[in-house]
Amino acid sequence: MAIMITEECINCGACEPECPNTAIYEGGREWNWAGGTKLTSIELEDGTQLDAKAMQEPVSPEFYYIVTGKCTECTGFHEEPQCAAVCPVDCCVPDPDNVETKEELEAKKVWLHQEG
Repeated sequence: MAIMITEECINCGACEPECPNTAIYEGGREWNWAGGTKLTSIELEDGTQLDAKAMQEPVSPEFYYIVTGKCTECTGFHEEPQCAAVCPVDCCVPDPDNVETKEELEAKKVWLHQEG
């Protein structure tokens, strides 16, 4: 499953530089699919094509947040999610609404970084 940041976040920012997929953003900041990946375009669920560099609305206006579609739990990079490993208040936790298998996380990593 993807990792999420809870409201216990103290906005220290320790997690952000640890993410190999650039999936973590400061509260209120826009994000894009291209950052930290090799994606150039995205196909949305409705079939719409999107420029991966197009800025997206922040997921949280107040706290650091993780973009679920970019989170691989550090699969293929580290043994454990690095955001959770460095979080001083343990607010980087598994997201029960976004459960993914190890295989799905590996496939997402390949997709994000266009390997093979």
